[in-house]
Amino acid sequence: MCLAVPGRVLEIAERDGTRMAVVDFGGVVKDVCLEYLPDLKVGEYAIVHVGFALQRLDEESARRTLQLFEELGLLQEEFGDPWEAAAAAAAAAATAASSARQEEER
Repeated sequence: MCLAVPGRVLEIAERDGTRMAVVDFGGVVKDVCLEYLPDLKVGEYAIVHVGFALQRLDEESARRTLQLFEELGLLQEEFGDPWEAAAAAAAAAATAASSARQEEER
């Protein structure tokens, strides 16, 4: 599922001619393009979808939405846990390598 998630702007910088921000989504920090909201400032909140800030949002609405998403498990579904994902990928690779060795031994 791909959600539009509220986030708080932590930093703003221009990168390769594009206005970008570091945005906090309730503890998950991602880079976001600000081209659709060029006047967004550090400390403000925005609705972000697929890496683009689309609409300014007040802090209370953003916090309520993030809390609701957290309660429903949608933040985990949307962003996942990078350590958990890396561990799962490593386990899958180890299983595949083990299976391949077993096939070779037969």
